[in-house]
Amino acid sequence: MNYKRIFKTKEARSRFLKKLSFLPDSTMVKLQYFIKLNRRLNLKNPVRFTEKLQWYKLHYRNPVMKQCVDKFEVREFVKHKGLEDILVKLYGCYEGADQVDWNALPDSFIAKKTFSGGGHDIYICKEKTPENIEEVKKVFDFVPGNVPNKTSGREWAYSGLKRRVVIEELLINEERPEAGINDYKIFCYNGKAGFIVYDTDRYIDHRRNFYDTEWNDLHIESDCPKCKTDIPKPENFEEMLRVAEKLSEDFPYVRVDLYNLKGRIYFGELTFYPWSGYVQYSPDSADFMFGEDFELRKCQ
Repeated sequence: MNYKRIFKTKEARSRFLKKLSFLPDSTMVKLQYFIKLNRRLNLKNPVRFTEKLQWYKLHYRNPVMKQCVDKFEVREFVKHKGLEDILVKLYGCYEGADQVDWNALPDSFIAKKTFSGGGHDIYICKEKTPENIEEVKKVFDFVPGNVPNKTSGREWAYSGLKRRVVIEELLINEERPEAGINDYKIFCYNGKAGFIVYDTDRYIDHRRNFYDTEWNDLHIESDCPKCKTDIPKPENFEEMLRVAEKLSEDFPYVRVDLYNLKGRIYFGELTFYPWSGYVQYSPDSADFMFGEDFELRKCQ
């Protein structure tokens, strides 16, 4: 079933899911899993990575997760880990566009919702024109207050978060500024790095590769095609793994997103439910491989 053919926009899908808010969490994730992956969800004995993520949503309740998924509050978590130097420069955190001193901002910056993720929840401002400022203000188009206790994906860590927007320094890929910066998403299990997802050309021809911790290409595809050329291992790759493991040591599973520009590592975000656990991997065996080190017994 291709649900995107039925609900062609994110807004349409969101409206549909809100109408199902009365459903229990377990019923909701089973329904979404079947619609998006065309197979039944096994919650009694989850083996696949995508299945274990659904179990994680329903059962793992570490309160620190809420701090870590909030794009403003997570900065204190990173500082607490002794990694303040990897934080992107912050210009401010705001509850509404009327609180922003637009004249004080630099000519380029990025605005992000603190309580959610995805391309629809950010705005990249490369030039501070009046027209672009009006576009930035659309990021603030949300109901003030907190996120409901039942999110559409039933992702517990995001429930109850305060709705705000952070404005940060815009990191630039000087070689290809139109493509956006490359993203290293590191799957970590109990403080140990397991796999790396490399995202490139996000805004022009989005590509994605999967690697092991020796930077061997695993030849896996997801909802995004593989890169057309070989990607060299970063010179400071071992340091990236060290940073990811430090940030992940408190959790059975978390994806640590980092950037790497001119040999300097920057923090992106922490994600406990990557792609909400609704990605079809090819080959299908990758779903089982990613789930092997995800030990649910340590979530009790």
